[in-house]
Parts: sequence; structure tokens; C-alpha cells
Amino acid sequence: MNEHVNADPAELAKFSELAHRWWDLESEFRPLHEINPLRLAWIDGIAPVADRRVLDVGCGGGILADSMARSGADVLGIDLADKALKVAQLHALEASTSGVKYREVSVEVLAAEQPASFDVVTCMEMLEHVPQPASVVKACADLVKPGGWVFFSTINRNAKAFMLAILGAEYVLGMLPRGTHEYQKFIKPSELAAHCRSAGLDLRHTRGLEHNPLTRRYWLSADTSVNYMFATRKPG
Repeated sequence: MNEHVNADPAELAKFSELAHRWWDLESEFRPLHEINPLRLAWIDGIAPVADRRVLDVGCGGGILADSMARSGADVLGIDLADKALKVAQLHALEASTSGVKYREVSVEVLAAEQPASFDVVTCMEMLEHVPQPASVVKACADLVKPGGWVFFSTINRNAKAFMLAILGAEYVLGMLPRGTHEYQKFIKPSELAAHCRSAGLDLRHTRGLEHNPLTRRYWLSADTSVNYMFATRKPG
């Protein structure tokens, strides 16, 4: 891995090994499939994606990218895990999803190539897996057009998040493979807000994502103590 690429080789290898399971609804990626309708509805309610050029950063196997394309967006999904991208491309072919393309490229490189090119940028469940999240936020800001929206989701860093997102989800309930997350890489909302301000993005909306492990029900709320999302806008 090029030392200038903002990615952890171990993280890429981890997700590449699981790549063939991205679209298995009973696999480790089941939670992403279950929360995807909530995420998509929240994004679309703030910045309707139909007929818009959308970038999905850290798209993995394409769960969100595919659903945004089906909502009428022209979507580019990018990732550095090549096996996951191949799965995403294969799924798009099998599902006949038009309007979505995938590319193996870092967000920083794409920002240098195509500044201010997208109406909407999404970066979901990705910041907690990279060495320099501020660099990703800055690149996302550079990629969106003036007046466009950038959405982030990640995990708060506190005792509650450690208990639920790591001990609970990975070790007790087995919802995720052990080692999926590293506590020290979690990001407090205040830290992400600072990254956004430094990148020239205005924070407009926040939302928490909650979960009942017994009923497997997810819902959005004002509680950002564990999983949370930001909707930011680049000044016009």
C-alpha cells in the first residue's frame, strides 16, 4: 500500500476477505442491509438524489450506492477494497441496476481529479476505518459542488459506544466479526464537527441510529451517543 494513501492495509484485507458475503442478508453485513432504508430515507429527505450526480465514498459491496441508483441518482461508488468492488459490480449486473458505476480510487485522488463535481456525497460507516478521517472529510468537501450536501455516519467514542458497538455487537451478540471496530478510531461528534468546519462544510442536521438487539429493530432518534449521522452543506 502506498504510504500516501489514507487507508489501513489491514482494514482493506479484512473487508476483502468478507467481500463474497456483502449481499448475503444473513451474513455479517445484515445490519447494513437493515439500516440502509433508514439511511437512504434520511438522505433523500434532505437532499433528494433523483436526477443528481452522487458519490458514495467507501461504498464496499454497494448497498447504499445501489439503492441510491434505484432512487434515480447517477451514482459513482468508490473504495480501495478491490474484491468488494467486484462484488458490487457483479451485483449491479445481476440486479440490472442502471445508473451506478464503481471505481477503485481513493477519495483524495478523486478530489484532485474531479473537484466540485457531485451534487451529493455520502461517506457512511467509513471514517472509523481510516488513519486520517479529517483527510477524507476535506476530500468530500472538495468533491461536492457549492450548495451541495455531504453526509457522514460513524460511531461515537465513549463507554456506551464501547459496550454496545464492540462488546455487545461483536462479542456477545455476534452481529459483527470480532475486530470489526477499534475503539480508538471511533470519532466524537465534536471532533467530526471540527473536521467539517475546517473543510468548509456547514453542519445542518444530526441524527442518531438506535437498535433493539432483541427485536432487531432500528430507528432514527436525537440520541447520537453511539451511532450517528451528519448532514453538512457546502456554502453556495
